[in-house]
Amino acid sequence: MRAEKQILTKEYVARLNAAPFFIVVDYKGLKVSHMTELRKRLQKAAAEIHIIKNSLFQIAAKEAGVGELNGLLTGQIAVVTGQKDISAAAKAVKNFGAEFDKLKVQFGYLDNRRLEQAAIIALADLPSLDVLRAGLLGLLNAPATKLAVLLNTPASQLARVVKAKAEKV
Repeated sequence: MRAEKQILTKEYVARLNAAPFFIVVDYKGLKVSHMTELRKRLQKAAAEIHIIKNSLFQIAAKEAGVGELNGLLTGQIAVVTGQKDISAAAKAVKNFGAEFDKLKVQFGYLDNRRLEQAAIIALADLPSLDVLRAGLLGLLNAPATKLAVLLNTPASQLARVVKAKAEKV
């Protein structure tokens, strides 16, 4: 293997080892302006996309411990990686693919577990992590709020009765 290819392979091995997830997409037919727009959208989702040759990615995936990808890499592929939320990256890819009808999700990996296209689309349909956290906090906070209202109700009723008596006099 030529030195340039070895350097690229090492770079992708490092990228795959550093990222908790990656999504392989087929970008055939996308123009440069579309790819630039996709990069901007993925940047907002704390992810990035890189175009790579199938053979180099196969070697890098094997060295990173992902496993053999024989037969899985077809067409012109690009790899989406990120450090944070796979759901946000999958949502950006899904929405972009629906908008331009050129980008096709092939498969992905999350924590060394293979994800098929349907699983990635399901992740894209999930609410964002912040929305899920807010919902969980609301669920945890609701019983305490109800208890506080329940404990304050007799005192507030007594205060209203005393106020009404004072206004009568």
